[in-house]
Amino acid sequence: MFTGIVTAIGEIRRLLPIGAGQDMRVGIATPAGWLDGVAIGASICCSGCCLTVVELATDHFEVEVSAESLSRTTLAGWREGARINLERSLKMGDEMGGHVVSGHVDGVAEVLSVVPENGSHRWTFRLPPNLARFVAEKGSIAIDGVSLTVNAVEGTDFGVNLIPHTTEVTALGALAPGARVNIEIDMLARYVARLRQFEGRESEA
Repeated sequence: MFTGIVTAIGEIRRLLPIGAGQDMRVGIATPAGWLDGVAIGASICCSGCCLTVVELATDHFEVEVSAESLSRTTLAGWREGARINLERSLKMGDEMGGHVVSGHVDGVAEVLSVVPENGSHRWTFRLPPNLARFVAEKGSIAIDGVSLTVNAVEGTDFGVNLIPHTTEVTALGALAPGARVNIEIDMLARYVARLRQFEGRESEA
């Protein structure tokens, strides 16, 4: 589990097709000391996607990404030199600074616009239609692994405000209209929707 509070920006060091070219092995460089205490098999949230460490050094780690993950996230578009958001998994007693994030990407959204708004910027994204019902004004959402508050919703579009600090300490600041981002909806919204689905069946029985 994660909180959506990015603690480092990693850089894609190498991309190696594996599994007859269907899967991919990725090497990711990290800031000095960031991997202290990490072990093989640990989970790291990489721009919103929970991945398992399969190889480890002092300044980089490697993960393997399945064809399923490549088809449902932005990871298939990663290129060497790209910067990505990183967060290590929670430990008992850690501060919950954002919201509960599983690292299981629900879909991919598109950046529509970035507009200055007072001291911050209003970012607008377009969701896949099947995810729009899970996003509510003042609710939480994870965008490329970053925990953010939804400020406005209209149809399949939603907006968030990013303060300068967020764009400085995450890879979101490098995005532009047309870019694609990984989206994880709030876990509570997912379970409420599932519960309502079964309540509807029970009322029909």
